[in-house]
Amino acid sequence: MIDTKNRFLFLLLSILCLVACSEEKPRQAAYTRPEIDPDPVVDFLSPEETIASFYMPEGYRAELVASEPMINEPVAIAWDANGRLYVAQMDTYMQDIDGNDQGMPWSKIMLLDDEDGDGKMDKSTVFVDSLVLPRVIQPVDDGLIVQETYYRHFWLYRDTDGDGKADEKKLLLEDQTMDRSNLEHQPGSMIWNIDNWLYLSKGNLRYRYTSGTLEVDTMRSPPNGQWGLTQDETGRMYYSSAGGEVPALGFQIHPVYGDLEMKGKWEEGFEKVWPVVGTPDVQGGSWRLREEGTLNHFTASCGQTLFLGDRLDAYGDLFIPEPVGRLVRRAKVENRDGQIILSNAYEETEFLAATDANFRPVDTKVGPDGCLYIVDMYRGIIQEGNWVRKGSYLRPVVERKKLDKNIGKGRIYRIVHEDMPPANREKLMDKSTEELLSYLGHPSGWYRMQAQKLIILRREEGIVSELQAKALETKPWLGGDDKDYDLQRLHALWTLEGMDALDRQLLVELLDDDDARVRAAAIRNTEPYLAQGDEAMLQLLSERIEDPSKDVQIQLGLSMRWSKSPEAKNVIYQLMRNDRHNMVLAYTGEEGLKEEPPIEKQLMEKHKLLPGGRKRSLVKGYYTYQGLCADCHGKQGEGLGDIAPPLKGSPRVKGQPVSLAKIVLNGLQGPVDGKNYTGVMIAMKEQDNEWIADVLTYVRTELNGMDPVTPWQVQNARNQSKGKDGFWTLEALYLNK
Repeated sequence: MIDTKNRFLFLLLSILCLVACSEEKPRQAAYTRPEIDPDPVVDFLSPEETIASFYMPEGYRAELVASEPMINEPVAIAWDANGRLYVAQMDTYMQDIDGNDQGMPWSKIMLLDDEDGDGKMDKSTVFVDSLVLPRVIQPVDDGLIVQETYYRHFWLYRDTDGDGKADEKKLLLEDQTMDRSNLEHQPGSMIWNIDNWLYLSKGNLRYRYTSGTLEVDTMRSPPNGQWGLTQDETGRMYYSSAGGEVPALGFQIHPVYGDLEMKGKWEEGFEKVWPVVGTPDVQGGSWRLREEGTLNHFTASCGQTLFLGDRLDAYGDLFIPEPVGRLVRRAKVENRDGQIILSNAYEETEFLAATDANFRPVDTKVGPDGCLYIVDMYRGIIQEGNWVRKGSYLRPVVERKKLDKNIGKGRIYRIVHEDMPPANREKLMDKSTEELLSYLGHPSGWYRMQAQKLIILRREEGIVSELQAKALETKPWLGGDDKDYDLQRLHALWTLEGMDALDRQLLVELLDDDDARVRAAAIRNTEPYLAQGDEAMLQLLSERIEDPSKDVQIQLGLSMRWSKSPEAKNVIYQLMRNDRHNMVLAYTGEEGLKEEPPIEKQLMEKHKLLPGGRKRSLVKGYYTYQGLCADCHGKQGEGLGDIAPPLKGSPRVKGQPVSLAKIVLNGLQGPVDGKNYTGVMIAMKEQDNEWIADVLTYVRTELNGMDPVTPWQVQNARNQSKGKDGFWTLEALYLNK
């Protein structure tokens, strides 16, 4: 027998062993980083030589999919449901150091096909030409939605005779307003979300594609990203902001409910990057570099993908390209009681890093083979001309390295794991609608979303009863690991919603589904009933307060906002009381209890003494500021760390409007109040006087309590700046040099 003392020691040792065994193993480096060349040569390499320069974890390899001359200057890719690949090319992007002729209609969208199934494209056609820097490509059945830089129209292109070239062009949505902001700051990267709305990476509009038309909806205050947008299996979206040096944002809640950013959204040090080659061409200057000469922080994150393929051991991980650092980050995504937290998958290394100085990853996607695809713009300059102007930090680096000469190429790679051969492509457009039903539960998210889209676009009423049965079917598919990834019911639910065939009784049944993802989606789809005052539905939902899933509780709190009933507020109060330490619940609850009028009304009332024209200018300036300036200066003008100085309380903002307008017209570099910032205030002189007056009116009046700015004051500044070349410094500005 074991005596009391020994029994206690045995118990203690057992507990320690249990704790030690249950602790997560420390992360390992993906590879041993090589000796760093701080000032690498920039000679072009062949695709095979570039692949040889890749550092990747053991078991992974990169394969060439396409390269020049088949493609040139690729910036984005999108697959149609038959596995053909559209490639958007910005053929006029920075073809010289000054970015001349960027607005010329010389760009193209290519259509590539792998006819023999070996993973390498062997057929290429010009699907559309004569475009201005195409930035949105979204396949819909046999068509392609396209939007160009500077223009807000949406067009639908179709190939009706099967030769790979578009011969039909239809205007889906007309908007005559020109977008004169810098091309890096305009919306792009449209995705079809699982909720059947089309979202852009920037702006407060979303779109619904039905029967060849686009319906427009306005969101209250969504996140603002730049290049790239992706979603997880439930439709949670991940944005990225290169201007704000933020690799991932907007992922705590769906953007239709607003923008929630909070501390602790990633592990400490996540923003640090680990290139394997020197980075002399970083816009932030030498203090954005380590002693070894490598980039020390995300500065150009873009083209991210939440991996939902089935041929890498990376399901649910977030891949983020960083073209200035010549690398791709792999982030682990952890859900801790409803709060999403990101961490680097490897210790002080990256998933992929290249020593080839021309490697410029700008987009990633999951392919129909279940693998990860990487778009490499493969060029010297990756920054737009506003950041390479005379007087900038970058320009002498570009001139010394001759980076402006490296143009006109481009590559696409796929990442393969040695233990998981790529899957064969299946042509979904050639299948009947009934055959598509089985793909709603496919182990690869690519097939699940493609099947959902096609079924909705075909809108065959006879399939509704089978979809309803699929929505209630509980048999899980047997692929993958031991987890239940039965997402068939989730996609069946949203497919019915997209066909306007999701009835009330089915929703009620799905509220009790075994899968928390399905329950949360069902709650979200009750919002139209809540808005109509359906008391019975409200009562059913109020019984879900104690749901074991924190994600379901959070969705319940968000959806309660649609009800005007006092009971809905009671539900929100109870959710917050039940878990006072959950930051996401706290935010959603506080927002749900607010009864604020629209922002336009708030601003108008607050500044009611302003003349009517200036009040309207203030409101327009608010939207411009939140969509463009807040990325660097903060939503309330508080500034963002080392990126850009605060505008609230700034003596320059409170000073003479003409001097402030000069900064906006020509941009600003150099220290501000004795501090250096990584960001550069770019020139906005291409904007008209009214646009500049609007945003400065918001910054001065709302953020600083000063008088508004008028278009004639901006014109005065424009006249005084005539002939000014390059950025202002504060010293030169106030000495009138």
